[in-house]
Amino acid sequence: MSADRGAEIRRPTVAYVVSRFPKLTETFVLYELLAVERAGATVELYPLLRERTAIMHPEARPLVARAHFAPFLSPAIIASQVWWLTHHPRRYLGTLATVLRGTIRSPNFLLGAIGIFPKVSTAARRMAEGGVEHVHCHFANHPAMAGFIIRRLVGIPYSFTAHGSDLHVDRTFLCPKVHEASFVIAISDDNRREILATCPGPTAAERVVVLHCGVDTDRFRRDRQPAAPGDELMIMSVGTLHEVKGQAVLVDACKRLARRGIAFRCGLVGEGPDRAALEARIAAAGIGDRVKLLGVRTRQEVAELLASADVLAAPSVPTSGGKREGIPVVLMEAMASEVAVVASRLSGIPELVEDGRSGILVPPGDPDALADVLAGLALDPDRRRALGAAARARVLEGFDQQRNAEILLDRIERSLSTRPAKAATQPEVPVARGTGR
Repeated sequence: MSADRGAEIRRPTVAYVVSRFPKLTETFVLYELLAVERAGATVELYPLLRERTAIMHPEARPLVARAHFAPFLSPAIIASQVWWLTHHPRRYLGTLATVLRGTIRSPNFLLGAIGIFPKVSTAARRMAEGGVEHVHCHFANHPAMAGFIIRRLVGIPYSFTAHGSDLHVDRTFLCPKVHEASFVIAISDDNRREILATCPGPTAAERVVVLHCGVDTDRFRRDRQPAAPGDELMIMSVGTLHEVKGQAVLVDACKRLARRGIAFRCGLVGEGPDRAALEARIAAAGIGDRVKLLGVRTRQEVAELLASADVLAAPSVPTSGGKREGIPVVLMEAMASEVAVVASRLSGIPELVEDGRSGILVPPGDPDALADVLAGLALDPDRRRALGAAARARVLEGFDQQRNAEILLDRIERSLSTRPAKAATQPEVPVARGTGR
């Protein structure tokens, strides 16, 4: 479906529910939302939390200005709870009881449900009055819970996208969210298998579909040739400085490259809880002149860094707490930029990176294997060039942002076309005024 269709017919009003906004590292949410708007939908944004950040992607600023931010409690939100108890007490208390019973064994989900219920029930009234036809939630945890609550209270259908740690760490209440959703997006076949293993049966199998995240293939593209033999190999790593991203493995691999006499530079983009530990690790390895922590960067700055890189390393690892990545979006960005990628054989990554053709996969947590691959690529620019060309073709084939956003919107429209014009469970609700933005 082309974006021009949005100008010919009215497309639905969709409310996006996300955990935090504007979050610099969650570009996949920001740019999917914008792509859905370009496809002709009207999008309303309902973050559960407002992220306070000094750096923001320029495209996020207009969305921040019109997003429906709300505190956990306010006089207007308290008044909304009174309204629900007065006008629809059974629906309100029944929904609350279902959520509490379903999350009682998980402190994280129980506290999250208690915390968001007042603001979400207030937002549900605003959505119903504002003509929202569908709610799409990013992440299988608290945002999907919000979708569940909204459907139970006002009958607006919802869907949600399951990414990585939101699915892998704690699947409390996952099955009710799956079974009440119009559909569920898994960003990889690996995630779909995970959901169906937890929630077996024909209902889940029918509703859970795979739709990859995508990237802007016009913005992310190559503008220079890889380094020649003898030049310094430019290695990039992009992501939150956290154990799950595997930066410690990359630092250890760089230590091995230095011992072998390989000429290289390595830049680590991002901030996070592991910064101090990584700084100490780099200093102890004696490679501070070659490995630099570059801090947070905007999307445009990341695009420019990737365009000048020779290799993107994404040595993701599963953490002791159960966190795993889905398919890191930075891999798609690098591949669209025709950069040779080296990544872990983990989760959904092999669904994007075809080992030996559009990139190279290594065992997670193995700095020796990573160093061997990087050393080989340092000496073989022709292979880097071939891997980069195949990588871009792979992204164009199945990971284009605008095309995948249109697929998502088509699915929303199909789900709406099978519903009655007005759900029988949807009460007449006035807008909740003064909830704050």
